[in-house]
Amino acid sequence: MYQSQWPRDEEAQRASSMITQFLQENVAEFRRLTELRKQGWSNPKGDEYFKKQRHDADNADAKMAVIFYKMMKEIGQEMNLSNGALAIAKTTASSPAILDICMAPGGFLATALSLNPGAHALGFSLPIDKGGHKVLLPNYRNDPNVTLKFLDVTMLAADVGVTNFSADHPEAKNMLPQQLDPRQLFDLVLCDGQILRTHVRAADKENRQALRLTVTQLAIGLQHVKVGGTMVVLLHKVEAPHTVSLLYMFSKFSSIKLFKPAKHHAKRSSFYMIATNIQGQHCEAGLAVERWKRQWKAATFGTDEEHKEELQAACLNAEDILREFGSELMSLGREVWRIQAGALEKAPFIKK
Repeated sequence: MYQSQWPRDEEAQRASSMITQFLQENVAEFRRLTELRKQGWSNPKGDEYFKKQRHDADNADAKMAVIFYKMMKEIGQEMNLSNGALAIAKTTASSPAILDICMAPGGFLATALSLNPGAHALGFSLPIDKGGHKVLLPNYRNDPNVTLKFLDVTMLAADVGVTNFSADHPEAKNMLPQQLDPRQLFDLVLCDGQILRTHVRAADKENRQALRLTVTQLAIGLQHVKVGGTMVVLLHKVEAPHTVSLLYMFSKFSSIKLFKPAKHHAKRSSFYMIATNIQGQHCEAGLAVERWKRQWKAATFGTDEEHKEELQAACLNAEDILREFGSELMSLGREVWRIQAGALEKAPFIKK
């Protein structure tokens, strides 16, 4: 998630160059990874390798689906062993509450439930007939502690907080009624949804879907996480300007750390931001939610120009961020870059 539908204008390119140069000059792990990436890009076998991975994901049979489910359970277990992200501290007499915004196949949630006996969970999942994954969480239909709703979360206008749009707009008929009570809060929020290439959607909206999915998860998650709670967010490329901006933003109202699995998807740029002790009432958290709402509305109902303008307005100044957040960014990203570089170094498409 949060990886592709961002402006490619001169300002964005300048921000990217500034961040890359800063990291090249200061972080040996990033320099090593950059060199290995160049080797991979220059070898057609690298494209073939990742193309096969995408094909397997898009055409998973029942056996492969089980493998993916177990893989996500293992990633959750590794994450929790690393930093305890999925184990909810017992602070009140009430049962822990978990929100999984893009649940299927359910491996992450299965791990979280096993770590928090008696926890209640609410999950959203894209219906199979729209390209979603099959839910493999055992016995979820008969578990009174688990509620699963099959829907497209990018259509949750009311939950995102956007209600003032034209009823004549082609997307208006697809908007869903409110699914969450404003007072409904969760100890742990999982935001690891990403665009499915099998997702059935209008062609003219396809290039905005990644952004819509991202900001939907972020806005709903931050509005419904308890004070002191935790959000786990799937991201790509620590050094990407929009990722740096997001990390900087969350650092103002939570404690953040990054986790990259050493076994699964190690060659890819994906990683997880774990934001703990979230202070959702902080003014910066409120500003972030309002920004995501505007981005969702522009991506859903806006013209191409309105969509572009909103993205540009959301871009933070890279120079200011590096001055205030550069040291923390280096510290946060170092292990992610080290793991990815180590995995790429062993890849068959990298020159030994």
